[in-house]
Amino acid sequence: MKINTKKVLNQIKSYVLIAFGLLINAFAWAAFLIPAKIVGGGVTGASAIIFYLTDFPVWISFLGINSVLVLLGMRILGLKFAISSIFGIGSISLFFMFLPGLITEPLITDRFMSALIGGALAGIGIGIAFVNGGNSGGTDIIALIITKYRNITPGRIILYLDVLIIATSYFINREVETVVYGYVVMAVFAYTLDLMIEGAKQSYQIIIISKNKKNEIADRIGTEVGRGVTFLKSYGWYTKEESDVLMVISQKHDKQNILKIVNECDKKAFISIAKVSAVFGQNFESIKY
Repeated sequence: MKINTKKVLNQIKSYVLIAFGLLINAFAWAAFLIPAKIVGGGVTGASAIIFYLTDFPVWISFLGINSVLVLLGMRILGLKFAISSIFGIGSISLFFMFLPGLITEPLITDRFMSALIGGALAGIGIGIAFVNGGNSGGTDIIALIITKYRNITPGRIILYLDVLIIATSYFINREVETVVYGYVVMAVFAYTLDLMIEGAKQSYQIIIISKNKKNEIADRIGTEVGRGVTFLKSYGWYTKEESDVLMVISQKHDKQNILKIVNECDKKAFISIAKVSAVFGQNFESIKY
């Protein structure tokens, strides 16, 4: 059987980036949130509560709870999901096992700053994992299951699910302040996560007007970028001439290549670029009800 080397290398790259993102997430907890006794959301937050109350290691609680949730995710999201989930859960459990021993003193003593930095780093880490097809288990699994069937962002789902977990942090030391810091972490985490994911999926509508090079531009966009081009009939009121306008819907990573092609073909071409909130169809997102 012939092995697709490029596909294998891309898969390896994805797993490396997933592990890197989860390392950032684990670092946020080990360096900022846990030393400040702040509870964030998800299974990590529940594991942190158990740790604060009993000194039971976070990584053991995290691994145990996620083992149950991943079985649920496997049935709904399939074997590929299970592999990435097991990899993610195993990786972050390993990070939680070793990082607390490496970080012996709090990096920041101010609890509010710890909440802000910890929440932002955790969101960045999980965002990197999500974009590359991975997750850290827990409420991430529930979020991915819901987004499979509904057009709602993972960050919003996780935010709703985490409210109850953070509210229970009140019973750690009976302080409302602890709950407030937890909600700060939750809000910063959800905002950062949505920013990471939606930024990666950002799409653009590009309008190109070229008098003599429109066919060449369309051909090159199709062959070199792999994006479809639509010709729209237009009438220039100033020139009083009929012409064709090229419309291209592209993702963020294609935009610069398209602009480069237009510039090489026709430096006098008129280009209009607009961000679009959502694009559904072939090579883009599927419609979810």
